[in-house]
Formats: sequence, C-alpha cells, structure tokens
Amino acid sequence: MIASPIPTAGNPAADDESGQAAFDAVIAADSRIEPRDWMPEDYRRTLIRQISQHAHSEIIGMQPEGNWITRAPSLKRKAILLAKVQDEAGHGLYLYSAAQTLGITRDEMTRQLIDGKAKYSSIFNYPTPTWADMGAIGWLVDGAAICNQVPLCRASYGPYARAMVRICKEESFHQRQGFEILLTLMQGTDAQREMAQESVDRWYWPALMMFGPPDDESPNSARSMAWKIKRFSNDELRQRFVGMLVPQAEALGVSLPDPTLRWNAQEERYDMSEIDWTEFHEILAGRGPMNAVRIQNRRNAHEDGAWVREAAVAYARRQALKAERQVA
Repeated sequence: MIASPIPTAGNPAADDESGQAAFDAVIAADSRIEPRDWMPEDYRRTLIRQISQHAHSEIIGMQPEGNWITRAPSLKRKAILLAKVQDEAGHGLYLYSAAQTLGITRDEMTRQLIDGKAKYSSIFNYPTPTWADMGAIGWLVDGAAICNQVPLCRASYGPYARAMVRICKEESFHQRQGFEILLTLMQGTDAQREMAQESVDRWYWPALMMFGPPDDESPNSARSMAWKIKRFSNDELRQRFVGMLVPQAEALGVSLPDPTLRWNAQEERYDMSEIDWTEFHEILAGRGPMNAVRIQNRRNAHEDGAWVREAAVAYARRQALKAERQVA
C-alpha cells in the first residue's frame, strides 16, 4: 500500500478528465510534472519502479568497489575510490528522496530491496577479483550509466530530472577515473596490460546489458518514452554507447571483445554480435554469481544500523517536544 505524505488537496480523482487533459498538455509542451500535480496512476507507478530501482542500483553498486578500498595500490587510489563510493551513497539518497515525492516511503523501498522484491541493475551482481576491475567499472559501467542518465536530466518528472543533473556530473568524474586507471595499467608491465584487457573482456557485455533488453522485448520502454520519462530507446542508447567506446578503446590500447563489431556506413550504425540475453535474465532472476551476497550484505547493514535509525528518531522527537515547550 502506497501512503502519500504529500498533501493532495485540489488533486482530481484518477479519472478526472480535466486532470488528464492538463497532464497531457504538460507532456506535449515538454514541460515538467511536479509532485502536487495530477498524474495518471500508471505514470506514478512507473516512476516509483524506475526511480527506486535506480536508487537501489546506486546503493548495491557501492559493494563491488567498496571491496577494494583497503586494497587499492596507493593512498591516492584509496582516497579517490573512497570518494567515489561516497558519491554513490549520495546518489542513492537523492533518488530515494525523489521517489518519496511520489508517495512511497524510504522504509518501504528498503524493505522491498532486502526482501528480494525489487530489482536493481544486473551489472552489480558480478565479482571484482582484480584491481583492473575498478578501471573497467569506471570506464564501462559508469560510461554506460552516463549514456543512459544524461537524457534523464530532461525527464518529464521534475524531482527525478533535477536529481539527475548532479548525479551525471559526478558520474562523469567516475568515468574519467576508470579510464585513467586502465590507461595507467596499459602503460605498465605485460602482466598489468593483460590484467586490464582481461577485465575489459569480462565487463564489456554486462555493460551493454545495462541498457535493458532489445526494444521489441522491453514492455516498459515505449510507454516511458511516450511520457517523456525516457528520451531514447534501449537499442538507441546501446548504439550511442558503443560509438563512444570504440575511439576510447583505441586510445587505451585495449580491444573490445566482439569480433563482429564493425561500422555499417550504409545504416550509420555499428553491427555487433548478439548479446547473451539468457545470462541477463538469469541474473535478473537472482541467479547471478553475486546476487545472494549483495542482498545479504545489504540486509546485514540495514539490521546493524537499526540502532542508529532508532536513535535519530528519538532525538528528533525530543527536539520537537523541546520546541513545543518553548513555544508554550
């Protein structure tokens, strides 16, 4: 049950024709829907699903890199990686706050995640066995995130679009950091170059899966585009991403693990090998290499932090009571 903390005075019923007409006019004008505006229930549910999954991905995404903070090869690398993981925590908080404006509580979203009822990006269910993975994640995973998220800065829902502006700026730093790690490794020893290439080989295809299934198999994509939550289809974004990667891979000196990758001048797009969607669906279903570990770690952290939340609530109540007494 979604209980909205937002006042709804003046909000027409879901079948109110004037409300629908006003909503349609805002979408047609490429303007913004705000929390107190009337919106179709399906639009609200779609946003809750998308924004909460995005927030969950940021929070779960802290784990693969957090694993390397104490093992990074220098103090400088530790500090940079720590800052990046902190950024991801902040991104999750921005997005949870944006979702809350739609009437769902953060507690409910957290419970859905740790109970396994909510999805997050499949990319975070892969292990990170080498330091090069910190470079590959930054270059490929954060690069894919930028490609997908920059258009969201123009999403039709105001709180989501505004949150994405800052997130995308920080993701750009993360992508450059990953590129620099790989570049350093590729300028190092034979073993370092092999480690970098092996990591790229492992992360390339999962990064392409981040954009979601092919357009003809994506039930939510068309409607999100009609509502101008999304601006480009999954396949369009995937093509943009590959086009960005090809010259960067050349600059790094790594090869992309797709022997059929070719520029098709006639169609002005890249031809590429078929993605293994079986792997994608297996991971989404909870059967990836790290699914159980990621969720258990998140569940443990939530339970271990219960006393902090309880203390914060008690302090807030005490301060509110103190303020009431001063007014009286």
